[in-house]
Amino acid sequence: VQLQASGGGLVQAGGSLGLSCAASGSIADIGTMGWYRQAPGKQRELVAEITKVGSSDYADSVKGRFTISRDNARNTVYLQMNSLKPEDTGLYYCKGRIKSRTVWGYADYWGQGTLVTVSS
Repeated sequence: VQLQASGGGLVQAGGSLGLSCAASGSIADIGTMGWYRQAPGKQRELVAEITKVGSSDYADSVKGRFTISRDNARNTVYLQMNSLKPEDTGLYYCKGRIKSRTVWGYADYWGQGTLVTVSS
């Protein structure tokens, strides 16, 4: 099972970016998917997560600006980021709670980080 994230880049404050993360491999089921970020010198933190049926939750710092969504048919989770601020800068990681066809039970799988840089 692999998660491939894409969509990071450089944007000015107030701008927008969209991230996507596709899961592939021997997948039996995908539960909650989410986005985390890690700013330089800080711990990784939850940005947003979404359940299989579409219930979502957000960090207080991004509520009203970021929107998480998913396409279950494509095993893909998205993060639309609007009104970006310099403090949103960091490496963004996707995570999926996935049941593989070859491994018993669910496990957390992580994508590689994609860099988001917001200039002031």
